Amino acid sequence: MSHYPVNHHLRPVYRVLAGLAAVYLLAFGAVGLVRAQGAPFIDKGDATALGLPTNPAFSVLAAALGAVVLIGVLIGRNADTVVNTGAGWLMLVVGMAMLALLRTDANVFNFSIATCVVWFVLGMLLITASLYGRTGSAEAARAEEAYRHGGA
Repeated sequence: MSHYPVNHHLRPVYRVLAGLAAVYLLAFGAVGLVRAQGAPFIDKGDATALGLPTNPAFSVLAAALGAVVLIGVLIGRNADTVVNTGAGWLMLVVGMAMLALLRTDANVFNFSIATCVVWFVLGMLLITASLYGRTGSAEAARAEEAYRHGGA
């Protein structure tokens, strides 16, 4: 069974990184919606946002995911850990699915290789942030550290 640190000393750094990822997703979604305005919801057009191809469907997905992650980061208190884990894995699954469907008509989000790479990096960042984001009492942190280092 895995044991993750409680009250890790770099937790604020990981929260900031998760927050920056959320802001990026929100910005990408907003710029994408403006740039793809008037295009069909699921389109393989030439609209780009922050250097990546997009369409209205993908822009809405990115903005919604960014909003959820940002809310989780702002709430904190282990809510960010749960949200970051779910959002990170969702990003990896969507990125892998779009990579598999890249050159087919099923590429509904207008992904490119670069988009897949960005989603994989952001997904891994969120998962990593979730690993070090747990909080608890000082007593719980000491007990977890003692257990992790061989003490019962």
